[in-house]
Amino acid sequence: MSIIVPAPHPELAVGLDSPLTVLDLDGTRIANELLDPHLTDIDESALTTLYVDMVRVRRLDTEAFALTRQGHLVLWPPLLGQEAAQVGPARALAPQDWVFGSYREHGFALLRGADMAEFARIWKAFAHGGWDPHEIRMAPSQIIIGAQTLHGTGYAMAAKMDGADEVALTTFGDGATSEGDVNEALVWASAFQAPVVFLCQNNQYAISEPVAVQSGVPLALRPTGFGIPSLRVDGNDVLAMHAAARIAFDRARSGGGPTFIEAVTYRRGPHTTTDDPKRYRDEAEMEAWIAKDPIDRVERALTRMGANMEAVRAEAKIRADQLAKEFRAAAEHAEPPTADAIFDHVYAQPTKRLERQRLEHRAFLASIEGDR
Repeated sequence: MSIIVPAPHPELAVGLDSPLTVLDLDGTRIANELLDPHLTDIDESALTTLYVDMVRVRRLDTEAFALTRQGHLVLWPPLLGQEAAQVGPARALAPQDWVFGSYREHGFALLRGADMAEFARIWKAFAHGGWDPHEIRMAPSQIIIGAQTLHGTGYAMAAKMDGADEVALTTFGDGATSEGDVNEALVWASAFQAPVVFLCQNNQYAISEPVAVQSGVPLALRPTGFGIPSLRVDGNDVLAMHAAARIAFDRARSGGGPTFIEAVTYRRGPHTTTDDPKRYRDEAEMEAWIAKDPIDRVERALTRMGANMEAVRAEAKIRADQLAKEFRAAAEHAEPPTADAIFDHVYAQPTKRLERQRLEHRAFLASIEGDR
């Protein structure tokens, strides 16, 4: 008996031959029939805002990396080089939309309004989740690879059932596409036409494993097997990412169902501060991607538009340095939680049994203190 394996649907994927882009490396605009209609409102002022956003995200990232090396944070997963892949979609979100991300979504956290003190506590291992997810419409950072895609899909299904005008954006890396959770989320999203957008930040490495080991074809082909259309986009082009996200969000909001975006980008730093990328990649590869730097590209575009780049850079630096100062102060002065905090959020309302356990725990700690 022969088994027929159905092929993915390449007609559902756009950008397979070359990732979609609208900003060339020298900052010139490239006409794109699909993306251009979604960028008509992006003038010099709007592009400047995106530029400042990326500068601030990068400054936060470099400051956190330094704080880890200085012993003020326990761990940090850098996103250096991926700023456009996050800032573009983040600025396309509506206030009521939700973000379900992994542990590298610092750009989304910043632009959704996460409190820097709470953010610092997460990476100092003083908090499990940090911010109030309902306040900024962003779920806590997910460490389990790919699990957030199920959370985002489930939320989107519920939003559809409630008739709410909400879209769920779930973000993950290239390595997560090999996880069962992501594929299960794609099944559910397709079957129920959930208003969810899957954003895969393909930064070329799942820890130390190159993406070519995981897939011999573009990752944007994978969701087409589930009947989900996809866009393969230049992840270092903030305008292309912004437009692609707008297309996906509009489609989800209008009842068109899920969309998958593969942002082709590069992780220039280590996987986390415990990693040494020099063990598995060479400097020539790094230099090639530095030439595609997302911030430099926008600088050149603004210069071509006649912007006063000296003033723009100065303003960006002031805001970025202030952010870094606030984050450093929060990291250096964060206080660890008390032992009692383990009981605080077990239930919405404490039970008698939980209160009894709290008292027993206090008594145990007191007995230890008395023995010292």
